[in-house]
Amino acid sequence: MARVLVVDDDRALVRTLAIALGARGFDVVTAHSGRDGIAQVALAQPDVVVLDLGLPDLDGVQVCREVRQWSAVPIVVLSAADDEQRKVAALDLGADDYVTKPFGMAELQARLRVALRHGSRQGEGEARVTLGRLVVDQASRCAWVDGELLDLTAKELDLLAYLARHAGKLCPHHLVLQAVWGPGYGTETHYLRTYAHRLRRKLDGSGVVLRTHPGLGYELRLVGEPVTEPAPGRPRSGG
Repeated sequence: MARVLVVDDDRALVRTLAIALGARGFDVVTAHSGRDGIAQVALAQPDVVVLDLGLPDLDGVQVCREVRQWSAVPIVVLSAADDEQRKVAALDLGADDYVTKPFGMAELQARLRVALRHGSRQGEGEARVTLGRLVVDQASRCAWVDGELLDLTAKELDLLAYLARHAGKLCPHHLVLQAVWGPGYGTETHYLRTYAHRLRRKLDGSGVVLRTHPGLGYELRLVGEPVTEPAPGRPRSGG
């Protein structure tokens, strides 16, 4: 069952979508503000997001920008007929598709199916990641630098694979913990400090650097690439 996160401040519309999509076999999670929507992407781990561009706290375009810094979840934006400029901006920032209000459920469901297929294809390509001279293959549970096998524990490999899939992006502490250690984790940043220290030693001379963003998270990138600066207003996590 695919999980859909609906982010819209129109509570009547959200209730209607929750009932209609639920009747069509979707597991529906809802949020009524941009900040709550960003949090639910992390906590609920939806398969696709339906995002209204006209939110009370954050513009939907800004929500797209923030989510795309650490998640590849498919996003279908909802826009008014006269929101052409913001719709284009959202697509430029990583939204996958759009639906113009008012819309029919058949149209929205078709858009969701397309977005889910797109997300599924993305996931299929993530088993092996190449970053410069580094290759990480989760299927074989191995990683190499210049063809030489790295001596990694299972958790070190999982952490490296997650960071490599999101190379060049800031990965917040709580998302890394949930992805590598499980949904019951989120505040145990001492785990990350220990494993990040181990990975840095084992990646020394690989052409890849693991950078700490104090109080925020970690970023894996090629040596010499420009450093990512956190977006203004990004919520901080402990550690």
